[in-house]
Amino acid sequence: MAISSRVSSVNLTGLEWLAVGFVVVTGVIHLGLGIAFLPDPLAVAFVLAGAGFAGALVLFLLGIRRQLLYLIGVPFVGAQIVAWYVIAQPTGSGDVGPLEAIDKVVQLSLIVVLLVLYSRES
Repeated sequence: MAISSRVSSVNLTGLEWLAVGFVVVTGVIHLGLGIAFLPDPLAVAFVLAGAGFAGALVLFLLGIRRQLLYLIGVPFVGAQIVAWYVIAQPTGSGDVGPLEAIDKVVQLSLIVVLLVLYSRES
């Protein structure tokens, strides 16, 4: 079966589409920041994170080991949040830009959705 027919025949629930949306948003943010930070070495981390989100999205849309993707996704996204906190070291709301705030809300929401999806399939 061709990849395009596998993806086009995917029937996703509303919650799964929500997860897809969250992954797209945070993945695009990370890729965009990675490009913006070039040639800083930190740019590589952002591009790799964005690539990780993209890879997971492809596997998900192909229906490959979704329960495992949910399970691995939680610490992967959590690590993004922790890394941001360690690097940015925000001390108050004034230290958090709008893009960062959107990304962190999306990532926290994605963790919740991944946990719900995992629990539904367990």
